[in-house]
Amino acid sequence: MRNLRILFMGSPEFAVSTLEALVQSSYLLVGVVTAPDRPAGRGRKLQESAVSAYAMKVGLRLLKPTNLKDPEFHKELRSLEANLQIVVAFRMLPKVVWQLPQYGTFNLHASLLPNYRGAAPINWAIINGETRTGVTTFFIDEKIDTGALILQSEVIIEAEDNAGSLHDKLMYKGAELVIETVRALASGPVGRKEQTVGPDLKMAPKLNPEICRIDWKKKAQAIYDHIRGLSPYPAASTTLNNGSEVLSLKITGARVELTAHNYPAGHIVVHEKVLKVAVKDGFLHLLEVQLAGRRKMQVREVLNGLRLAESAYMV
Repeated sequence: MRNLRILFMGSPEFAVSTLEALVQSSYLLVGVVTAPDRPAGRGRKLQESAVSAYAMKVGLRLLKPTNLKDPEFHKELRSLEANLQIVVAFRMLPKVVWQLPQYGTFNLHASLLPNYRGAAPINWAIINGETRTGVTTFFIDEKIDTGALILQSEVIIEAEDNAGSLHDKLMYKGAELVIETVRALASGPVGRKEQTVGPDLKMAPKLNPEICRIDWKKKAQAIYDHIRGLSPYPAASTTLNNGSEVLSLKITGARVELTAHNYPAGHIVVHEKVLKVAVKDGFLHLLEVQLAGRRKMQVREVLNGLRLAESAYMV
């Protein structure tokens, strides 16, 4: 049995569940590396990462390097004498860092690799209409999400899941898989399965405003998957042309109605506090939206204060 000395690296809420599971286990955590405090909010006050807040609460040694290539940071890492590093939702590590521990550095990724390598695997799995995804642990190498696989665990994507609910499912499943991986590494060398990719490889690039825009010419299910895959954040976006008024709108909740009609794509139909948008094979009933500069609201609330022209449409 190996005597593990673990260094954990992570920053957002997704990583906290794994760190908490490690704290509650019998394994020795010699330190935590997280992002530096950053200005946030209207007052631009310094805000610590979710991992930082948890590590401080439970009294773990905490490092917040601004430069992962800084020799002084490397010196501090060596002083911790970690023989295993675990990375969850953190920055890309330089080779000198991930090669440091005796038993390697492994990462938790929120997909069934090799599919959905990249920054937004949770979002893209839903946007693409997948019915299953999962979590993977793998040894880090020079590229992003390409290292040898250790373990995987599948998660079903329900029809009503959005990025927020799937995030939480994968967060807890990921914590379980990390503990299982650590247990295997503590027992000795583990099997490594090299990733093999084919022409149908699906990627998960970083989201941007163009990706978030809704194409109302697509079919209802594809638009619905797009909306839930970006909900609650960063949210699918569109433009509401309301006569002489043009409004930016984010949509975070909707449902599908499949039916034949003669409306052009994007046409808006309003009836008794129900707002629906015509698409190729039916309608998208909008449930929750956010006008620019406003809070998220139920559509019935929006309709109380927004008069829509008969010619109103989404584009």
